[in-house]
Amino acid sequence: MIANSVAPGHVPLAHLGVIRVQGPDAIAFLHGQLTQDFALLPPDQARLAAWCSPKGRMLVSLIGFSSVVAEGAEPAVLLVLWRDRIEAMLKRLRMFVLRAKVTLTDVSDELALHGLLGDTALAAAPELQRSWQRAHRADGVDVVRLPGAMPPAALSGASGQALPELARALWVAPRGQMPEGPALPLAAWLTAEVWSGVAPVMTATAEAFVPQMLNYESVGGVNFKKGCYPGQEIVARSQFRGTLKQRAFVGRVQGAVQNGDEVWTTGEDAGVVGTVALAAPAESADPAEAGSAPWVIASLKLSAVDERLPLAIGGASGPALAGLGLPYALADDL
Repeated sequence: MIANSVAPGHVPLAHLGVIRVQGPDAIAFLHGQLTQDFALLPPDQARLAAWCSPKGRMLVSLIGFSSVVAEGAEPAVLLVLWRDRIEAMLKRLRMFVLRAKVTLTDVSDELALHGLLGDTALAAAPELQRSWQRAHRADGVDVVRLPGAMPPAALSGASGQALPELARALWVAPRGQMPEGPALPLAAWLTAEVWSGVAPVMTATAEAFVPQMLNYESVGGVNFKKGCYPGQEIVARSQFRGTLKQRAFVGRVQGAVQNGDEVWTTGEDAGVVGTVALAAPAESADPAEAGSAPWVIASLKLSAVDERLPLAIGGASGPALAGLGLPYALADDL
């Protein structure tokens, strides 16, 4: 199953939710909490960002963009994240509000979220040409162009020429609206998300990674020029002192795997060398590939990758993890 053979369509994303941050201080408040620059967020862009603990560990990952509000209404930003992290994020974020004029509200039930794939993603907002661009349509729909998808095995064709990537977009609309195009199963979206190499954070992986362990500095999730935020010192130190020892890779598992599973080396020196950040179920693979393996994004110690050590899921005798690769280049250490 290669990227340019995936059928276009849309996928309901019931596992995602939305927090609305609104008020005169909404932008400044978020700017001081997240790894990305929200103070200079243009209306035609979105931001990938992480919210970290004081130790620099990712508590939440999200996609944020300015919400279109009625004339005279207070500024607002919508944050799209895994639904199982909303309660924890709201509880902790509200502790930091203090005297700031800002309200945080779970508006997941007011909105419909879909993932768009292939030509359906391109047709929804043709003006979006790059990742993290955002369009607000006249029908009230917001479309965010996401990083494209490409499985490592298909990074080049038989001729050596790169194959076109699979376009992806996030579609956010008032409850009751539906995107055009055929409906696809969630498994198709999760596979494309894994192929993009951009892993989200959910409860199973909360506090497991600093942003660079998921390559967030290479995919637009960290701004090293902005001001302070929780965990900034540790995130910056990891980047500027060249101490990055763990990175995310896309691979395939010959067996069952779940988000948050440990990755082990095998043999006499077996031990834990990483964590599964995102797993797509085997059913998401091409139906023509009977019994095909699930795709995963796994954050792995570079020493294990560089030494090409055999890897397994859940223990030294677990299902094998192989075929590691990435659809993008990693940013150089600063």
